[in-house]
Amino acid sequence: MGIIIGTIAQALIPSHQTPYTHPMTSNAPYIRAPAGDFVLPFDVKDAGVRGRLVRLDATSARALSAHALAEPAARVLGEMLALAALLGSALKLDGRLTAQTKSAGPLDLLAADYYGADGGRPKGVRGFARFAAAPPDTRASFASLAGAGSLVITIEPKRGAQMYQGIVALSPLGLAASAEDYFAQSEQLPTLLRLAAAPLFTPGTCAPHWRAGGLMLQTTPNAPHTEEDWQRLSLLARTVEDVELVDTSLAAETLLWRLFNEEEVRVLPAEAIAFRCDCDGERIAAVLRSYSPEERAGLADADGAIRARCDFCGAVHEIKDFPHPSTSSG
Repeated sequence: MGIIIGTIAQALIPSHQTPYTHPMTSNAPYIRAPAGDFVLPFDVKDAGVRGRLVRLDATSARALSAHALAEPAARVLGEMLALAALLGSALKLDGRLTAQTKSAGPLDLLAADYYGADGGRPKGVRGFARFAAAPPDTRASFASLAGAGSLVITIEPKRGAQMYQGIVALSPLGLAASAEDYFAQSEQLPTLLRLAAAPLFTPGTCAPHWRAGGLMLQTTPNAPHTEEDWQRLSLLARTVEDVELVDTSLAAETLLWRLFNEEEVRVLPAEAIAFRCDCDGERIAAVLRSYSPEERAGLADADGAIRARCDFCGAVHEIKDFPHPSTSSG
């Protein structure tokens, strides 16, 4: 069950009212969104507009801990994780959504996967970034990092629908602007996106703890709406600040109240987002079995084991099913 925030529910905003109830239709309790690692759906029904708010904390920290990236690249990868969570969760996907950039700049490859919940495994994201040149300084812009290239969105449902892929040119303004262009060109759906990522430094630790967040606003397909409604709500959404998107001390419902306090906004239950990597040593072993003994020998370490590191999570899969050349029969 959701709640209504806005002009008719101002009394519901104070933090001491947790959990609180839907003020219009039910006495069922509404549980507030957690501090981090969630997607929070909402809509402004009378305006024909829907949205999602994502905030990643432990999930983004785990995803970025697998990569030794300069701060500008880590920031973009954090934003990509938030984007994948927004897009994938909006589709209620049972398979995988991949958001990927390929470009000519030093950050020539960037990818994030969103997995729908299945087989007892949670909804989750993972990410990867690659530098093809020396890392730039910490003030590098997205345009100087990525250069010319494309954003590719691939949707792979597990059941029913066929795979879908959409491509749009990268905007020099960043991932959010590129994704807005994707929706304008591929879906003809007015969309506003805001993405942010920031490192948290804790005394006594060397590596930063990365948080990421995002806000997506769209017109609801087949719902009546006016251009005036869209312009008003999108202007309000544009006022969100990066720090508000990643601040785990700021309740998600309070942030929506700040942005849309003159509107009737329906907030639905939050959806948990975890770090998830589906890399599988058995699949790697199956591929290696198709190699010749000589090819496998060339990949093996001195002890005869082949070790493959996952580019997403950093896990090393050790495969020992194959004999070392010195013990194999001639």
